[in-house]
Amino acid sequence: MQPRRVVRRIFHAAGFEFRRFQPEQSEWAGLCRMLAAHEVTTVLDVGASTGCFASHLFDAGFDGRVISFEPLTRSHSELLKAARGNSRWIVAPPLAIGSEQGTSAINISANVGSSSLLPMLNAHLAVAPFSACVGKEMVRVTTLDDAAPDFLAGDDVVFIKIDVQGFESEVLKGAQRTLARAAGVHIELSFVPLYEGQSLFQDTWNHLTNLGFEPWAFFPAFTDNTTGRMLQIDSVFFRHGHTA
Repeated sequence: MQPRRVVRRIFHAAGFEFRRFQPEQSEWAGLCRMLAAHEVTTVLDVGASTGCFASHLFDAGFDGRVISFEPLTRSHSELLKAARGNSRWIVAPPLAIGSEQGTSAINISANVGSSSLLPMLNAHLAVAPFSACVGKEMVRVTTLDDAAPDFLAGDDVVFIKIDVQGFESEVLKGAQRTLARAAGVHIELSFVPLYEGQSLFQDTWNHLTNLGFEPWAFFPAFTDNTTGRMLQIDSVFFRHGHTA
């Protein structure tokens, strides 16, 4: 057996994989190129969790601003730490983004990133038992149309990232004015129901394309490692005809 293959198997057994960095194949470098091509100045980071999306974006070279929205107390605290020292990364007060103003109980997942305002279905738990609900927290809910104007200037070119674990359709309902001025959207789409009452791929696809957006890129998000079936993807849409 070739030495390179032996080394690869050793690292795989330990849970690691090393690859040559290729900018043309990097999700984050690719996303930055798309944002630059559309002269995006501001990303609205809805469902920021502890800040992974914004951190990856800045590390890849994004030179605009990111406005992060996160409702959970513990995640919001970690988010503030992650953004510390970066003047282009603004963290909004703790807020969940939905279709109307109010308060709601959010289901806190053991892995935090799967936390949702919607109850998790057994189909999700069967694939990722480590994502089980371990508690609830009451959070303030508002719409993106009400929250975003406090952070946007009139000449901002806006890109909306939405990662809210099944609550995407509610975010879109409360973002009509923000979507109307947005150059693009990064959104998680589900092929199968993972949360009670969530919209699936086709409904969200139709909603965005009817608003004048067209698909630009897709990235794997959540896969059943037993069967290999892809359950969710991250999707990037930009407004048809929008050019830099």
